[in-house]
Amino acid sequence: MMTFQLYGDNALLINFEQKIDSEINAQVISLANTIEKAAIPGVTFSIPAYCSLTVGFDPSLLKLDDLCDKIKTLSSALPMASQSSKKRLLKIPVCYEDAFGLDFPEVMKQTGLPRQEIIALHTQRQFRVFMLGFLPGFAYLGTLPQTLYCSRMTTPRLRVPAQSVGLAGYQTGIYPSEAPGGWQIIGRTPIKTFDPSKGSPFLLQAGDIVQFHAISVKEYLKIDNDISSNTFNWNSIYE
Repeated sequence: MMTFQLYGDNALLINFEQKIDSEINAQVISLANTIEKAAIPGVTFSIPAYCSLTVGFDPSLLKLDDLCDKIKTLSSALPMASQSSKKRLLKIPVCYEDAFGLDFPEVMKQTGLPRQEIIALHTQRQFRVFMLGFLPGFAYLGTLPQTLYCSRMTTPRLRVPAQSVGLAGYQTGIYPSEAPGGWQIIGRTPIKTFDPSKGSPFLLQAGDIVQFHAISVKEYLKIDNDISSNTFNWNSIYE
C-alpha cells in the first residue's frame, strides 16, 4: 500500500509501509526505476529511500493529481519485487587493523565481542544497499546481526577519513569522502565508492548487495596504489 503527499512545492512523497525491510525497499526501487523508464514529461528526479520514494516535478508542466494518477497506473503493472531487477553482488575489501579500525575498542565494549568475532560477523553477511544519502555516494547497508548493534558516537568526529567503514544501529556503511560523522569506525576500504571524475560517479546503487572481506595493511596499500595508477582490475570486485 502506498500513500501520496505533497513534499514542498515541487515534489511528491510516496510512502510505503514504514519499516526497514528488503522486500519493501525492493518495491521502492522498482517503482523508481519504472518511473525513470517511463520518462514522464515534467518529472525532474526520483530518490528512493528505505521505505519511501521522493519524486520531483515541474508544476508548470505537470499537475500533482496527474502525476499521482500516472504513478498509480505504473505501480499497478510492477513485477514482483523479487523479479524486478537482477541484483549486483560486490565484494569489498576492508582492512580492519588498528590503523583503520578507529573505534574497535568502543565496538568491543558495546557488543561484548572480541575483535575477530566482530570481523567474522561483519564479513560473513551479505548487506543490501537500501539507499544513498547523507553524502554523495554514501550507501546505507543493512542489516547488521543483532549482536553487532552499536549506538552512534556521543560526539561525532569532525573528520572521518574517506572510505572508512562504520557501524550505526543495525546499519553499516562506507564514507565516500572525508566528512564529519558519528558512526563507529571499524575499518577502511581502498575501494573508492565515489569518483566525481567518472561518468557514473557512484560505485554502489540502491538494490546492490555488498559483502566485505578482510585484508591486511599490505594488501590495502597494494590495491590503493593500483587504483591510483589506474591498473586496478575493477571487475575483480564483482561477482
